[in-house]
Amino acid sequence: MTGRAQFPDEQSDEGEFKRQADAFRQWVTADGSSGYPAASGRYHLYVSWACPWAHRTIIVRKLKKLESVIGMTVVDPIRDERGWAFREGPGHSLDTVNGFHFLSEAYRAMDSHYRGRVTVPVLLDTGTKRIVSNSDDDLMRMFNQAFDRLTDSRINLYPERLQREIDNLNDFIYENVNDGVYRAGFATSQRVYEKAVRRLFDALDQLDTRLKTSRYLFGETFVETDWRLFVTLIRFDAVYHGHFKCNIRRIIDYPNLFAYL
Repeated sequence: MTGRAQFPDEQSDEGEFKRQADAFRQWVTADGSSGYPAASGRYHLYVSWACPWAHRTIIVRKLKKLESVIGMTVVDPIRDERGWAFREGPGHSLDTVNGFHFLSEAYRAMDSHYRGRVTVPVLLDTGTKRIVSNSDDDLMRMFNQAFDRLTDSRINLYPERLQREIDNLNDFIYENVNDGVYRAGFATSQRVYEKAVRRLFDALDQLDTRLKTSRYLFGETFVETDWRLFVTLIRFDAVYHGHFKCNIRRIIDYPNLFAYL
């Protein structure tokens, strides 16, 4: 098997998909020591319903009851060569907060020489129109803790007693499942594809076994890791399965993962 790279700048000579690093990683903090203090109405989240990385932040914003604290605008799910656009349509809209026509405008405002891929989610400081972060991992943590004085949600998705275990399982799931589906789907050589597929399904086997005796990954209460896994699993049969070029299992074929959903 050989194929054309969907994102040539993120493809190795061997045919392996190498996801670009997040470009902007500042932090909102409760005490404002980062320069970005938690405040109601100051920050705006840009997302796509279609994107699993953005989906994570939408979920945490909802669980933490931050809808009135952090605004949100959804981009058009159909991208062309200009990238994510703001258009009126079912489930998406114009950007009435900052007036952007394309999300790339926010990136260019930060760095006029930016040449990487424009991605969601993006958290923007509406006062300065500067991007705080486009890292979904970081945004999940910010939403979980930095805005606690502005919400009555008592949910904690990153409890101190489990932090090391959560970090380790997050890494495993990211490498083998979250990004694993893309490493398989975007592979441009048979060898790279087969390696990615084996890693993916070995990981799903392990996770299915883990969920045999508990409702969630760490017992009877969900943490951030559960939502990181959920956004990939819920798309697996409908979206990612079609990228695989052989007769392989679906999530519905994993009894414990399917029940987990």
